[in-house]
Amino acid sequence: MVLVVVFGAALLVAVLLSGLAARTVLSTSFLFLVGGALVSDGFLGLIHITPDSEIVSVTADLALFAVLFTDGMHASLPKLRAGWKNPARALGLGMPLAFVFMALVTHYLVGLDWTTSFLVGAVLAPTDPVFASAIVGRAEVPAKLRQLLNVESGINDGLALPVVLMLIAAAGPTADSAEASGSTIAVELLLGLVFGVVLPLLVNGLVRFRLLGAEPKLQPLLPLATGIILYATCHLTHANPYLAAFSAGATLAHVSPEAKTSFEPLGEALAELAKFAALLVFGALLTPQLFGDLSFGGYVAVILAIVLIRPASLLISLLGTHVISRKEKLVAAWFGPKGFASVVYGLLVLQSGIPQAEEAFTLIAVCIAFSIIAHSSTDVPIARAFDVDELIGIPDKDEPATAPPEEGRLDARA
Repeated sequence: MVLVVVFGAALLVAVLLSGLAARTVLSTSFLFLVGGALVSDGFLGLIHITPDSEIVSVTADLALFAVLFTDGMHASLPKLRAGWKNPARALGLGMPLAFVFMALVTHYLVGLDWTTSFLVGAVLAPTDPVFASAIVGRAEVPAKLRQLLNVESGINDGLALPVVLMLIAAAGPTADSAEASGSTIAVELLLGLVFGVVLPLLVNGLVRFRLLGAEPKLQPLLPLATGIILYATCHLTHANPYLAAFSAGATLAHVSPEAKTSFEPLGEALAELAKFAALLVFGALLTPQLFGDLSFGGYVAVILAIVLIRPASLLISLLGTHVISRKEKLVAAWFGPKGFASVVYGLLVLQSGIPQAEEAFTLIAVCIAFSIIAHSSTDVPIARAFDVDELIGIPDKDEPATAPPEEGRLDARA
């Protein structure tokens, strides 16, 4: 119950400071991360959370499912067809380059074996624009830049997941189990994809029956009910819930745009709540001992991951493109924060029991923490370079409020 009180207090503080956060380097996500660290055993000792605590796995599992479900709704085919070239370059070339470069740095600077090094690279490959909301949430920022960041981050979580799971299996205690585990993972991923496509189609078919249909105030609950059934079904059948969530969101948005529109405000709010809860729990794992356990080479790897590997990988992938300006390319290259999916994938690594799980998680956790600080504190200053004066829909004092932009994944600084 202490954890519930802490979460409520952190949520209240985050809401009260959200207006200030919209114009400054302050980030509400960073508040939850720091709040979790302060109340943990490393500082005040109000809550006692260890990596093997059930609350860690349950919170991370629910949060990632919710985030991927809402992310999938933004991966609609019309939007992808309208401007697919730059996101395709970022996903098809930039992401693999970041994956390989991070693996090389991890192996040579941290000393992890090759399989675990590639696992670290896969975990840190996904990006998340939640820490760059002043960029992706404003209509004043060029649409192609926002689309590039939104589409890339919305899809790369799902692309990285199979690689993470396969590498965890390959890095397991016995090499003989890797092939069997890989087969099992492939079946689980396939089942997740099937459930994620079939269930929304069935629900959409039921809605079209003449005697059935939801009244307007209950329409947002239809996708929510679909998500709940899907989550439970995946866990009962051992299907992969994350791929199911993303594919279900994308399927639902494609076959029922009206359901996506009605659910979007509720879904975004639920996903943010789940994400905040998971960040609080993750922050509780960021003890002084964890930062002390990372070697000097590890800190060098973290800095390279943030200031060199992601920027260089994306810039290479965008070579020869003239659709977006040089300034936009540089902004897109910088905003590759190690986002929420990396938090959950890092916890999967820690709880996997592979030989170098703790060393890998330490590197991943420190990199995520540094990334949150670096990216969530620079989005507002960089947004002002695009003449964004009224950030995140909060006008200056004595000025009338303006309607929020229709386009863009994030409407509030998180």
